[in-house]
Amino acid sequence: MTTGGDTLAAFLRSRRDRLTPSRAGIDPWPGARRVPGLRKEEVAWLAGLSTDHYSRIEQGRQRHLSPQVRTAIARALRLDEVEAAHFGALADAAAAPGGARRSPVEAQRADPGMLRLMTALGHVPVLLLGHRGEVLARNALLAAVLDAPLPVGTSFPRWLLTDPRAREVIVNWEDFAEAAVGGLRLELGRRPHDDRLRETVEELRAGDPDVARWWDDHAVSDRTSLVKHVRHEVAGPMQFEIETVAGPHDPDQRLVVYTVQPGSATARALGLLAGWSGSQPAAGQAPVRTTAAGRPPSARPRRWPG
Repeated sequence: MTTGGDTLAAFLRSRRDRLTPSRAGIDPWPGARRVPGLRKEEVAWLAGLSTDHYSRIEQGRQRHLSPQVRTAIARALRLDEVEAAHFGALADAAAAPGGARRSPVEAQRADPGMLRLMTALGHVPVLLLGHRGEVLARNALLAAVLDAPLPVGTSFPRWLLTDPRAREVIVNWEDFAEAAVGGLRLELGRRPHDDRLRETVEELRAGDPDVARWWDDHAVSDRTSLVKHVRHEVAGPMQFEIETVAGPHDPDQRLVVYTVQPGSATARALGLLAGWSGSQPAAGQAPVRTTAAGRPPSARPRRWPG
């Protein structure tokens, strides 16, 4: 298991490797280049630090970083807002006493206000996720669209990354899979002592080389708007614009709403799916009506009338 300093060092190296001198807005320094991106001395110069100082940081030997140094490095490496926040979380973890551990995180419960909001949005697929990506609630329409039961307590990232049906149903699966890995890395940076989350990450990395590759890229993601293309075997192709909203009382709960264009083919298909499966959310989870074979009715091999 890597330490906070190791993780911080690896993140900085990965961001330096991706940034060329031209993208950083400088001319390449003379001499042979043995790295794909900036040299340490170039980053140090951009950040206004000595090369030795920056080298100690990137090697994990300088654990305490002042706010001014963090800002300077983030600016030199052209970190975006999400990356800069991740950098700050890693720096905090690296500076924490080696033996310090946080108290165990209690199981999250769906916020009643978010459940009421889900009820009001019952005409579209809606999902409420906790900080580890656990399903805290979802409506039946979400289960019907994704052709997955996704009961409360399910790890949505695990389903997305390991269930073969996820790859079949989500046409642009790789976009969402890579973003999910980036989201897990962002969350683990915030909670480095969350052993349950770390075990989930290690399991997913060991089970799929793509997940391992995305994880090793050190990219982080906190996307709130994405387009999801779904290939539904009954309703046909559907397109959703995914909007994610953080809870006002518990920002670690995210409401994921599958919005649609009014009057679109997807909106019409949803109306039929809603009438077929039933989509009113209950407290924590809406039931999904199933066939005798135990599959949601959305999986029946028939077409919509007309």
